[in-house]
Amino acid sequence: MADTGSITLKKLRQCHGNVTLPGSKSIANRALLMAALCGAGQSTVLTNVLRSDDTQRMLEALGDLGVTVTIAEHDPTHITVSGCEGKWPQHPAALDLGNAGTAMRPLLAVLSATLQGNRCILTGDARMQERPIAALIESLRAGGAHIDCLQQEGYPPLEISGGLTSGMIEIDGTESSQYISALLMALPLLETDSVLKLTGTVVSWPYIELTLSMLERFGIVVHQICRQEFMIPGQQVYQSPGVYWVEGDASAASYWLAAGALGGGPLTVHGVGRHSIQGDVKFADYLAQMGAQVTIEEHSITVKKGVLRALDADLNAIPDAAMTFATLALFAQGTTHIRNIANWRIKETDRLQAMAAELRKVGAHVVETEEAISITPPAHLQHGIIDTYNDHRMAMSFALLGFSEVGVTILDPNCCRKTYPNFFTEFCQITQSS
Repeated sequence: MADTGSITLKKLRQCHGNVTLPGSKSIANRALLMAALCGAGQSTVLTNVLRSDDTQRMLEALGDLGVTVTIAEHDPTHITVSGCEGKWPQHPAALDLGNAGTAMRPLLAVLSATLQGNRCILTGDARMQERPIAALIESLRAGGAHIDCLQQEGYPPLEISGGLTSGMIEIDGTESSQYISALLMALPLLETDSVLKLTGTVVSWPYIELTLSMLERFGIVVHQICRQEFMIPGQQVYQSPGVYWVEGDASAASYWLAAGALGGGPLTVHGVGRHSIQGDVKFADYLAQMGAQVTIEEHSITVKKGVLRALDADLNAIPDAAMTFATLALFAQGTTHIRNIANWRIKETDRLQAMAAELRKVGAHVVETEEAISITPPAHLQHGIIDTYNDHRMAMSFALLGFSEVGVTILDPNCCRKTYPNFFTEFCQITQSS
């Protein structure tokens, strides 16, 4: 897509064919770090790696730490990473992680376990410095990690110098599952065994299961004592699986599946399916509940149009994909209630506030609470000029308004470069207007 300040979509009528998803950001950044932690001399070939702002931040950080990373000339989604077992060949003064939470959180924990006295500042852009990380910092400090917040307590930028030791570690799971995943990745590197206890009502549980699945593929043993308690043996070394395929981005699949439901289909999305390790694949089940015709195969999902009814669901487990239901609600009969999504507020922007404000621009009646949103479509949609808040999911979610008669104008569509740089180019190619 050209580097333009906005894109207008209007009177789209069809959406059918085939879409191959880019690799998952969540899986790609975990896989890159796990591959770097593999035993010295072990190489891992990662395939279908998403090339976006977030993964570039992780690649740059690993490079600054001295990890050998080779990108295939014939295909930049094929990346070979040479393991260094957490014994970093270089010790940079600082790592700038932009707004990549999937880089900031795991690197904070892993470097707390591996720096051994060397100092490193983890920083990011203005929004990253507004995103709280206090719960993870507190857990790491309780485990002996040396972490200093350089501007505001509980937020980046922060300086770390290792020090994390094994034992009983507690983490509040109510804000972000990324904190838990970060600890699960770091604790196997310690000298002795650790117990990780999760407190509170854990958000986005499927992402924890995703991390556990990936750890197993990389040779790490984690014993789940009960639902919210894990025993992690120490002195473990990550083992390369040889080749690791990064499956398609299930969160990104939600925009295509919703578009297929509005544009008639059949639309088949390739890269996720029945055996996906990502929780967001459950979006397809909720879409079927709304009335779309959905068929789930092993590695693909096909959707056809149906009469859509409003959704009322607790979407705590799939908060990213849940955003797509907020705009899809404008085409459904009745009032849609999306509940238990308080962690929208600490994402790339305060997504609850942002979504409510932008939906009101097109005439929707919106009720926003601390942890939920209810959307009633208007009798007649209005054309809206949608602010995206430098949030890729805001931009992609509102693309669905292109299926209305009045259409939509989306500002800064290139914010999608964070996870899906070619989204609007592909969206315009596969949809047809009247």
